[in-house]
Amino acid sequence: MPLTKRLSAEFLGTLWLVLGGCGSAVLATAYPSLGIGFAGVSLAFGLTVLTMAYAVGHISGAHFNPAVTIGLWAGKRFPANEILPYIIAQVLGGIAGAGILYLIAIGKPGFDLAGGFAANGFAENSPGDYNIVSAFTVEVVMTFFFLVVILGATHRLAPAGLAPVAIGLCLTLIHLISIPVTNTSVNPARSTGPAVFVQGWAIAQLWLFWVAPILGALLAGFLYTWLVSEEAPPAAETVTVVEETVVIVEGSDEA
Repeated sequence: MPLTKRLSAEFLGTLWLVLGGCGSAVLATAYPSLGIGFAGVSLAFGLTVLTMAYAVGHISGAHFNPAVTIGLWAGKRFPANEILPYIIAQVLGGIAGAGILYLIAIGKPGFDLAGGFAANGFAENSPGDYNIVSAFTVEVVMTFFFLVVILGATHRLAPAGLAPVAIGLCLTLIHLISIPVTNTSVNPARSTGPAVFVQGWAIAQLWLFWVAPILGALLAGFLYTWLVSEEAPPAAETVTVVEETVVIVEGSDEA
């Protein structure tokens, strides 16, 4: 698959992740008497990844996240020379998704970006006032396990065709755990999109939501290459079945 098409798929997927996930937080979390709450926002983020993984995973590998791209490289699943183009496409997609959300949100009287616009933060900008140590820890650990699930679900010996479900549910669980701490990032592109519009504190604290997720992803990638055996599968038909799963995250390798 040509790189331009793969980058376009990453742009669209990340746009949908930010628009769907952050959109649920900004537009629907506390809607009078019918708000979806943290559980609804968590599910929305999981559904964005699940749906777009099935939609464009066969094109780009459905990373939608710089930390995932870097973690896959550390896990020997992605070429180093395509990391930067993927990250640029993801960040631009995140900003575009936040831009669309902004155009929608300002249509409501009294809307104010000071409310956070689903931006990630710590200390006084944490939903639960968690400090920087708590925020850094939760982002590293949650991203670590996110990558472990991704690498495991897309392994050639994993059940075929179910990787997007496992990955989407994992992201849902991560949000259920960590929204009160940081609003949940585990994705630098997701954090960058809203921060561009909120400015101020969101930009000042954005570094943590790049450093911590990337660190967690690197740790997971390096660990998984040691943890999982790489012997050849026992039967040819196993390769055929699992290739259909691996393409969800490793679509770029099929080009």
